[in-house]
Amino acid sequence: MIDKEGMKSFIEKELDGSEYYLVDLKVSSNNEITVEIDSDENVDIDFCIALTRKIEEAFSRDEEDYELEVGSCGLTAPFKVLRQYEKHIGDEVEVVEKTGKKKKGILKSADAEKFVIEVAEKVKPEGAKRPVMQTRDQEYAYDEVKQVTYVLVF
Repeated sequence: MIDKEGMKSFIEKELDGSEYYLVDLKVSSNNEITVEIDSDENVDIDFCIALTRKIEEAFSRDEEDYELEVGSCGLTAPFKVLRQYEKHIGDEVEVVEKTGKKKKGILKSADAEKFVIEVAEKVKPEGAKRPVMQTRDQEYAYDEVKQVTYVLVF
């Protein structure tokens, strides 16, 4: 079986100093390898091809056969690493809590322990006849949510 940690180290070294970063690396028991990368800008197909070739040169198929797929993690894929959260600060995101409840809001900040979204909610002030929209910050620890995704707006 392919050495996943060795491959991960190799890929991170290849991406170091570039605008690209590793989001996920999956190695199945059948040696099907999926490499997901992202960028603060766009993921270029030519870069994916070049990275595929470098991986194939470093991990010989003569020693152990494998299937390799290198690509972008996708615009609407759930966030997996902190850098994806940082990339989308200021954008609308959807949070799925572990309870299954969904909230949409603007991603305001993210660090190693938590992230914050600004949510708009209808609140009925005391003495008012009608509810009004108010915004508030909602803080989440990463282990409190099932997934966070970018909301694609046309």
